[in-house]
Amino acid sequence: MKVYINYQDKRWRKYKIDFMQIANMAAIDVSPDAEVSITLTNDAEIQKINKQYRGKDAPTNVLSFELGDDILLGDIFISLDTVMREAKNENISVAEHTAHMVVHGMLHLQGYDHIKNSDARKMENLEINILKKLNIKNPYAPESCICSDLSCCPGGKFFAFLHRLKIRPDGFWQYILMALMGAICAFGFAPFNLWWATLGAIFVAYRLMLRTHSRGIWGAFVRVLPFSAMYAIAMFWWVTNSIYVVPDLAAQFAIWTVPALVGIGIVGGFIFAIPFVVIMRMRTNPASRVFVFAAIWTLVLWLREWAFTGFPWNPIANIMMPFPMIANSMSLWGALGLTFVCVGIIAALAELFGQWRNWRVWGVFAVFILLGIGGAIYGAYNMSRSNVSCDASPVIRIIQPARSAVQKASHSRADAIRNADTNIAYMTGLAVINNNADLVVFPETAYPYAVLNGDDMPMATQVGANMIIGATHVDDGGVYNSMIVANPNGMIKKIYSKSHLVPFGEYRPFGDIIPTPGQLSQGAGPEIISVDLSGKTFSFAPAICYEIIFSDSLVPAGANPDAIINITNDTWFGATPGTYQHLDMVRRYAIESGLPIVRANYSGISAFVNPDGTILSLIPIAQPGYADGVVCGAHSTPYHAIGRDGWMIIILAFSCVCVMFLNRRCEKNKPV
Repeated sequence: MKVYINYQDKRWRKYKIDFMQIANMAAIDVSPDAEVSITLTNDAEIQKINKQYRGKDAPTNVLSFELGDDILLGDIFISLDTVMREAKNENISVAEHTAHMVVHGMLHLQGYDHIKNSDARKMENLEINILKKLNIKNPYAPESCICSDLSCCPGGKFFAFLHRLKIRPDGFWQYILMALMGAICAFGFAPFNLWWATLGAIFVAYRLMLRTHSRGIWGAFVRVLPFSAMYAIAMFWWVTNSIYVVPDLAAQFAIWTVPALVGIGIVGGFIFAIPFVVIMRMRTNPASRVFVFAAIWTLVLWLREWAFTGFPWNPIANIMMPFPMIANSMSLWGALGLTFVCVGIIAALAELFGQWRNWRVWGVFAVFILLGIGGAIYGAYNMSRSNVSCDASPVIRIIQPARSAVQKASHSRADAIRNADTNIAYMTGLAVINNNADLVVFPETAYPYAVLNGDDMPMATQVGANMIIGATHVDDGGVYNSMIVANPNGMIKKIYSKSHLVPFGEYRPFGDIIPTPGQLSQGAGPEIISVDLSGKTFSFAPAICYEIIFSDSLVPAGANPDAIINITNDTWFGATPGTYQHLDMVRRYAIESGLPIVRANYSGISAFVNPDGTILSLIPIAQPGYADGVVCGAHSTPYHAIGRDGWMIIILAFSCVCVMFLNRRCEKNKPV
């Protein structure tokens, strides 16, 4: 079947979508000589067509016009603006949602419709099966619940039940309930995206802590520890999956699984308990308490960035990823600011739950709501700055080998060399398929041989293009986890080494007390790398693995690169929540920095990410392959200009001023 594509809106060109493949997959019983026209347009144009032919003066996602001919099937019109909005709301990529629209339109051209329920079910089942063959998930499966009052959500009635249930303060069942809320709190993050579960769990824990009788600071910690410890374990249990990826490692380290989980519970328990302990021990009025709780929670997130664990995973801000305008408020004030707003809103609601007539708390609630609205307005502006045409940008190819750790492992030198050569040949094969890329990006630890100073990169000559690949670099007695940049002649132009190393994975925080697989040396820190791509200079900030989660840490002050290139290897975590959450951390960094991100992952999820956090295209977990794309839309953001530390100072100063004002008002209104 022939498929003719008309790019009426040039923004479509940056989405590398195989319309020919998708349309042919949706052609159920169609002549090989059949023809279909797909016009890629925008809201303004599709609204005109919708009004003219359907009498509806509004934009829509897809329109199909069946000609009733076996050869000339008809025309399909798809609006980029509507598809982008819907993709963001559904937390899927634009490419995935566009594929659904093409399939939907193709079925209409073949006589299928959804006017009657029976016909709709038949058409939906066909769409589901066709998309499944394209490795796209069921678009009709509800994965989250979006409503303002939680009544439509699973567990919505649970909160009313809790209000009626009489649980004795400091009693056994309170501790059980706190632990349950801690576990539930982790479900707001990817891949579950049950944002209301996280906010609801914090709400319940806050209310329970308000009535708890604290006997000293350690007594306060004990009372909140069931919540905070279970929250930490539920969020980070997936790190122990790495122990079982390679049988040899499992045999040595499996015994540390339970101690690791206990350690996560203890350390994370004390860290996440801090905001609750402060409000339990601090004597202040309810309105001030909201600001204190939100500010301390945000301060703990900031401290996690460089102190404590050095692991700022899953800020509360990330649960807002299904809401693009709100998520893009991070371009204004980062994950710190959005976390402050989210926690402030839920704390104010918890205070109002027992005292609806407290006008000061209502005022505080209004302040946080207004902050949220203001952030969302700026988020919409940031989205408009991010979506620009980038037709002339260099083409970049990301490679995802998706070969298991067992396939890379060996038990002899001969096996090691044979596996290394096999893996190089396999990755090179992916790189040269129909290759017109200016730059080929391979993932972390992809190159199986150690790289020494003065070496070249013969693999680059086989690829025939500029390339980036992760490798072990040995220099002056140090062993580094590095990113190698080589030109088509095989000459290594730049070596960047990872500076944020993984504790217990890449270095030993406590010496030999706890066994660790590796002891790597630390790189020099952030820098900008420039490469010549077809006569154009392309500059990028390099990031290896979880360096991408450290806010405001990759781009040196005053630098304005074209993109960030993140190479990583999530093979260790498989299909656990950690792999999906890692991608959300990448999306968060794109929004904060205003930079597109090219992400090559060894076994998923590889992706092109727009500066507004939109996933332009991706390669799913454990699926080998490649993806070609272009990146553009880099721009400055207030968050990057002010910086992480600057925003933390602003948040603390704002909270202190509000607390002092509220406390002063309370003192004036005290009865004499």
